[in-house]
Amino acid sequence: MIKIDLEKCKGCKICANNCPISAIDMLDKKAILKDSCVSCGICSRICPFGAIEKTTEENNNSTKCTNCPVNCSIPLGMTGACKRYTNIDDNIVRNRKLVVETITTIPEKENLPYKPVITAVGSGTSYPCCRPAPFIVQENVEGVDVVTVVTEAPLSYSGVKVKIDTNMHIGEEGSKVKRDGKVVGMVTTEEYGSKMLTIGGANLLSNGNDGFIVAKTIVDLANGRMVLLKIEQGSTIEIKQGESPIINGKKEKLMRVGCGSATIGMFARNLCKVVDEAIILDYHVIGLLSDHFAGEEVGMEYSGVVPTGTKSTRGRYFGEHGHGWGGTNITNPLDAVKSIDMNIAKIGYKILVTETTGQKATLLEVQQDGSVKEIPLTEEVIDSVRLISETCEEAKVSVIYTGGTGGSARAGVTNFPKKLTDAIHNDEVRMTVAGAPTFILPGGGINFMVAVEKMVPESTTWVPTPATVAPIEYTMTRDKYEQLGGHVKEIMTKEKLLKKLNLEG
Repeated sequence: MIKIDLEKCKGCKICANNCPISAIDMLDKKAILKDSCVSCGICSRICPFGAIEKTTEENNNSTKCTNCPVNCSIPLGMTGACKRYTNIDDNIVRNRKLVVETITTIPEKENLPYKPVITAVGSGTSYPCCRPAPFIVQENVEGVDVVTVVTEAPLSYSGVKVKIDTNMHIGEEGSKVKRDGKVVGMVTTEEYGSKMLTIGGANLLSNGNDGFIVAKTIVDLANGRMVLLKIEQGSTIEIKQGESPIINGKKEKLMRVGCGSATIGMFARNLCKVVDEAIILDYHVIGLLSDHFAGEEVGMEYSGVVPTGTKSTRGRYFGEHGHGWGGTNITNPLDAVKSIDMNIAKIGYKILVTETTGQKATLLEVQQDGSVKEIPLTEEVIDSVRLISETCEEAKVSVIYTGGTGGSARAGVTNFPKKLTDAIHNDEVRMTVAGAPTFILPGGGINFMVAVEKMVPESTTWVPTPATVAPIEYTMTRDKYEQLGGHVKEIMTKEKLLKKLNLEG
């Protein structure tokens, strides 16, 4: 239950403003709970004056929801904090019917080949924009006349997204990323088990004399070359498409199997057989086995151990980023234990401290005074840790080339550029980059993302405007090309093109 100490309450309204179900009112500048409160605990965590406490006392008029770690106590007829589940006749029920039918339609391009007739790599660029694209090639594919239009398009609006599989803290989000002392990008929000960089973009490319090194960096990464970068007030990293990142001179080996909580959830049945407690260190969520719902599921009782970190929900703690175990600031495994309640714990309890990749592990033993000491790892514990590491994937760097095609990249295809844009968004034209499939961002324009690992190697270049040059292919039926107002007179067959360029055989 939630309890409010009115003497401590200052009437700041922070709790009321953050309650997800508006279950807190203000009366005479004091916070008052409504009957709809589900004890999610947000208010107790954000109150700056310690006026709100979440107790272990149960509300007899509520039913506990077990669909996530929050465990809302939902009163009859009310919804949980996520608003997905409702208490109907003391049963927690999902309050939206299952949607069976999708809105997805089968695109016309199902009749098109997966690959373009030719790639644009080596095609060159037509300039100025009013000229037709370098090659407009037709081939009959399974009875359908298919046209591919290709050009190597200079793109000022371009860059790369870099996904770096690592637990290590490389720098704060928003930090500048530099190459040879010049700003080439920034650290962006993390993805699951990975750090993300954004390199390039129109603003950095057009940033005076520094734009040239930005263009070079984009192209080096898009062409699979090793690049050395320094993150402001952060790490020095060496990154290359498809290879393990090197962070501060150390090569990363494994990508975490999940956060600390997920690791507990996956391996609880194994860990509970070999230790009395396990702390899985992770820069996002530290997991504590006995207090976790997975620990309860396998028959464990809370050990009395409190790990270092800020408690989120049962068995889940927020750590601090750093260069220690699991990407936390903990470098000595003994520091993973904040305290032990000896009214619950027993002398001799075995505590495993490891990380989400299982690359480091220590076994601790609880002493009579509530302290811990390190003891040798047993074979059973080693096998359990090895199981975690063997479930991990190899740490890699993945590069996504991004850009926006306008101007010459469209005018060389058709006399009506907007029709081309519409046709791409309507799945009537397949757009590829260096032969690789693209993801087209919704909304206006043709903004794309493409995985470098699927592109023809060494396919991008740069020009000193500065801009990067991307090989773009547009593939469609001949009928559709004519409808778009394409440069029909410039079409040649693939057979004729190969003879012209002496590329037969």
